[in-house]
Amino acid sequence: MMAGTSPTAGAAAGYRPSATMPFGAEFRRQASRRRTQLALGFMVLLPLIILIAFQFDTGDDDDNGRGEFGSLVEFATSGGLNFTLFTIFVSASFLMVVVVALFCGDTVASEASWGSLRYLLAVPVPRARLLTVKLVVALVYSALALLLLAGTALLIGTLRYGWEPLRSTVAAQLEPGEGLLRLLGVLGYLAVVLLVVAGLAFLLSVVTDAALGAVGGAVLLWILSSILDQITALGALRAFLPTHYSTAWLGLLSTPVQTDDVVRGAISAISYATLFWGLAFWRFTRKDITS
Repeated sequence: MMAGTSPTAGAAAGYRPSATMPFGAEFRRQASRRRTQLALGFMVLLPLIILIAFQFDTGDDDDNGRGEFGSLVEFATSGGLNFTLFTIFVSASFLMVVVVALFCGDTVASEASWGSLRYLLAVPVPRARLLTVKLVVALVYSALALLLLAGTALLIGTLRYGWEPLRSTVAAQLEPGEGLLRLLGVLGYLAVVLLVVAGLAFLLSVVTDAALGAVGGAVLLWILSSILDQITALGALRAFLPTHYSTAWLGLLSTPVQTDDVVRGAISAISYATLFWGLAFWRFTRKDITS
């Protein structure tokens, strides 16, 4: 390119790369997709399912080996904050991972599988802008899913069990106001940890045309990392696994608050996510788009 030549030289009058593929249009487009509606709907439905399941628990089976589960039920039904914490606890290790992988792994691969990706780039939408908009929209929907899960659990849990102090096995009883802040901290930390899943799923979405492969690959690699983290023979190497600090949010519920592992986990997650996103942009801006 000659010095002084605009990168849009030769383009149609009024063409501005930054005006292509607006965020709002992509957000509405993804909102109209069935997988988005089902995923967000299930995040609202799950707390309702748990609440209904608790109504069938009569407490008559305490002598039949259900003591541990019974204590969890007693904890979860002792207040709206505790019900929310229980819902987050049972969802964090798998459901949240799948939902984030779905939003971030399906976003580019689905366009390729439909054969529409090359037409988007022919509009023309700059490749970096296309990836940026799709990534931001996927992250917004992932965050919305987590908020819907926690918000629904807090609402129905409070209506059913009341606005009671937050209890946990690692802390003194916390007043509702402070307990709510602790829960928001837990949810925020989980959102940061799940950036690893978002980055990995997004990278796989760029390198494959199969959306299911991108989503499933991210989930399987997360599970593999979790399994390896349980092998104590790996010693200090486990600290480099992306799932090693995935449960560090428990420190936010302790008295006093333990933040050392939370900080390490946040740094690890952001580092992995940045690496995966960087690789995704590097690969996509250099690959031939044939689908």
